[in-house]
Amino acid sequence: MNANLLQTPIDYLKGVGPSRAELFRKELGIHTYQDLINFFPNRYLDKTKYYKINQLQQNSAEVQVVGKIVAFRTIEQKRGKRLVADFVDETGKMELVWFRGQKWIRENLKLNVPYVLFGKTNWFNGLFSMPHPEMELLEEHEKSLRTAMQPVYPSSEKLTNKGITNRVINKLMQQLFIETKGKFYDTLPQNIHEDLKLISRAEALFNVHFPKSQELLARAQFRLKFEELFYIQLQLLVKNMLHKKRIKGYIFDTIGENFETFYSEHLPFELTGAQKKVIKEIRSDLGSGAQMNRLLQGDVGSGKTIVALMSMLIALDNGFQACLMAPTEILSVQHYTGLIDLCKELNTSIELLTGSTKASKRREIHEKLENGELDILIGTHALLEDKVKFKNLGLAIIDEQHRFGVEQRSKLWKKNELPSHILVMTATPIPRTLAMSLYGDLDVSVIDELPPGRRPIKTVHRFDSNRLKVFKFIRDEIEKGRQIYIVYPLIQESEKMDYKDLMDGYESVSREFPMPKYQISIVHGQMKSADKNYEMDRFINGDTQIMVATTVIEVGVNVPNASVMIIESSERFGLSQLHQLRGRVGRGAEQSYCILMSGHKLSEDSKTRLQTMVSTNDGFELAEVDLKLRGPGDLMGTQQSGVLNLKIADIVKDNQILKTARDYAKRLLTEDPNLEMPEHKMVKYTYQQVAKHKNIWNYIS
Repeated sequence: MNANLLQTPIDYLKGVGPSRAELFRKELGIHTYQDLINFFPNRYLDKTKYYKINQLQQNSAEVQVVGKIVAFRTIEQKRGKRLVADFVDETGKMELVWFRGQKWIRENLKLNVPYVLFGKTNWFNGLFSMPHPEMELLEEHEKSLRTAMQPVYPSSEKLTNKGITNRVINKLMQQLFIETKGKFYDTLPQNIHEDLKLISRAEALFNVHFPKSQELLARAQFRLKFEELFYIQLQLLVKNMLHKKRIKGYIFDTIGENFETFYSEHLPFELTGAQKKVIKEIRSDLGSGAQMNRLLQGDVGSGKTIVALMSMLIALDNGFQACLMAPTEILSVQHYTGLIDLCKELNTSIELLTGSTKASKRREIHEKLENGELDILIGTHALLEDKVKFKNLGLAIIDEQHRFGVEQRSKLWKKNELPSHILVMTATPIPRTLAMSLYGDLDVSVIDELPPGRRPIKTVHRFDSNRLKVFKFIRDEIEKGRQIYIVYPLIQESEKMDYKDLMDGYESVSREFPMPKYQISIVHGQMKSADKNYEMDRFINGDTQIMVATTVIEVGVNVPNASVMIIESSERFGLSQLHQLRGRVGRGAEQSYCILMSGHKLSEDSKTRLQTMVSTNDGFELAEVDLKLRGPGDLMGTQQSGVLNLKIADIVKDNQILKTARDYAKRLLTEDPNLEMPEHKMVKYTYQQVAKHKNIWNYIS
């Protein structure tokens, strides 16, 4: 296939023209023939059957009927008018209804001529009706290139209003196949074709747009999904290989006094097997001569901080500095106090730099950093400022990765001649499939066991009608000397309502737990920082037994004596949020509980979320469920969802194909790292195009 032909602007395709082309660009991102070919249907309709009107069922299904329009009439309604037509065949009558585009319809539809119509039926007052049907003259219908499975393309309201219907896109697609003669060359090596019994690329593209049968459609989709995922994995693996080859890192070959003293004399508890394994992986990276680029995943409370500290001590033992960057001030302060406590017996200097650090203190920190007096710096984005210069930064640790974009990562490691080693930590476990696609260029370590003495938190779901029993349970726990969190959801758009929910909740809790016997703290987003900190401190010091709060406490409060987390309207929270909140308790030696309160009306997704929370404490399992419910885009937040701008594959449903694609990509690179073998010529060409354009489908042709 002539690749240049596919780069033709869409304006030149017969039937498009300038105004349609503009719409295609704006609404669908279709600029060239290439883009149109790779504009895939998102579902298919079975159009093999034609119904008679007396065969229609009252189930609002999509059906195809042949008949004639015998009359039109306009009916006034509260807002505007609707156009109604009587449509008949030899077995009965139904109504067709239009709420917009009426003038065009009156002028263009003919009476008493056979049409094929397609749409959803409604049953009302003993008559079937079909709003906004797709209509085609029977004689046209018999002439056009038809398939058993009718593709349905993604659309937008603007396109529909401008008359660009599914049928129009289908016609343009036919035109495109005529102009390109349906010839597309293959981009995958012969052995993969044979192993996986793939159909050719040309056949796959044809059958995805004009499926000849269910079976061919399935094979076409498999082929195109595999190809998309294969090239994404190839890209990530090559990036990782080059990184290791090209980006040299400092060699930390000494395990010296800091590390040894801490390990043998000051460890607060015995390391778990998982922590030891991860430290070993990090040590081998740091000594390899290539820049470490590692993702450390561990659940809430799995002991990532100790691993981070021990990695920093290795940097110090080799004469380097280290830094730890966290997304919020609360978190960075928590890391700071935690590390100061762990290092109190060691001779290390640690400082904290955030947005609220005073100017004089800042100057002092900048000075000590540059002359090397300061060993470890902890802080927020403030660390990225150009003014922050290290004498020799050897290791940068980034906590809660998905809140920092890739650019911010590289900004940190470029603060030296040689790049510092990078360790990225996350407490929101990322499912394996997603990690393979988003962080395929990072090596992944997982801490998958909790420290000894940590008891799993017991989680239960209770309806609002059981509130009195829940209050009794709280009383019993307070009697034992424990503390309680009660958390209310915060949904920005309706702050007033949220505030009211919180205040109503606070009042009913105060009635049940009156002063002076009980003391209650309250914390929400609209309070001044000083008041918030005052209330937090009262709770941390044990002066109050109950903390009523919005999700402000999701990140970063550590109160070992708090053993009960009650989450109000828990159906309004996402899974990872519920899991993060639950992680606020269970930090002491006592048995902890998480109680999910909800109303009786629950959507299917909410039921699944709450059942999952009750059945498992494993963040990775939860993340898998979350990925299925929400899809990859939502899960990763904005910066990363762009990475997964997939055209046909779906990371969740196709994770088996993803694994297969990664295995084949790995095998290929092991055998031919530079893609120099003659049989990989097409792979190399396609790969180079991928590297140029961000979107894989822009160049596969």
